[in-house]
Amino acid sequence: MVNILHKSHTLRRATAEATVKVGNSSTIDAIQSRRVPKGDVLEMAKTAGLFAVKRTSDVIPDCHPLPVEYTAFHFEIRGLEIHIRVDVATIYKTGVEVEAMHAVSIAALTMYDMLKPIEKSIEISHIRLVEKTGGKSSFQKPLIKEISAVVVVCSNAITSGKKEDTAGRAVKHKIETLGATIKAYEVIPDDMNQLRTLVEKYSNEGIEIILVVGGTGLTPTDRTPETLTLLFDREVPGIAETMRSYGQQRTPHAMFSRSVAGMLNKSLIIGLPGSTQGAAESIDAIFPAVMHIFNRL
Repeated sequence: MVNILHKSHTLRRATAEATVKVGNSSTIDAIQSRRVPKGDVLEMAKTAGLFAVKRTSDVIPDCHPLPVEYTAFHFEIRGLEIHIRVDVATIYKTGVEVEAMHAVSIAALTMYDMLKPIEKSIEISHIRLVEKTGGKSSFQKPLIKEISAVVVVCSNAITSGKKEDTAGRAVKHKIETLGATIKAYEVIPDDMNQLRTLVEKYSNEGIEIILVVGGTGLTPTDRTPETLTLLFDREVPGIAETMRSYGQQRTPHAMFSRSVAGMLNKSLIIGLPGSTQGAAESIDAIFPAVMHIFNRL
């Protein structure tokens, strides 16, 4: 199955439809009056469809098992056609569109099975996904302007040549794939004055996103949160909370991260962990949704 470990839980919805067409009105009358020998066609189709929603991952190999938290069936008879519609919803890391289409397909097949003793010209058609929402694509609104970004890595070990920077480069790559333009990438020591000077410089130049990687831990030289907090016009605590929550679902060590986020002028400043995995996962946690802040500004 496709790896979805990096994804976040969001509200996912999907609606699917299918059509069952019969050959004569007497079949429709039998359905409506519940005179079909095998039983109540619509209720049996609904029951089978509910089973299908919950068992989708058992029959479609690449589908992930997921908690289905809502399913609703709707049947409408139009002439010789029975229109089946299902709504499915969950809060999870992947969508429910296949579950919805599986449900209407099995509901339609159940109708076929129940009606075949009395009807020989049944057709199943128009199985389709009507709508799906949720996931990052639902929160990735078009940006009204090009977004510029800089990456500043704070590390004594890297500037002294004892260690190679991988976290900053991972952040830079992820931000570029999101469509932002990287204006600068710098590595500096864990120095509060140097960091403050750089952040103020880039904010005055109008850089929209300033990503500071490293210095959020608990060693005596980790002073990034203290430096950035003094610079903020307004703190945006929800961004840091989201990064920590996302991280704690993957490692208990995320509780030690002191990531911060806030605004200086019209620049969004985010302090990220110095570990490569922690920095990359923090970007996954908040982007692209965080880009919406620039449309609001």
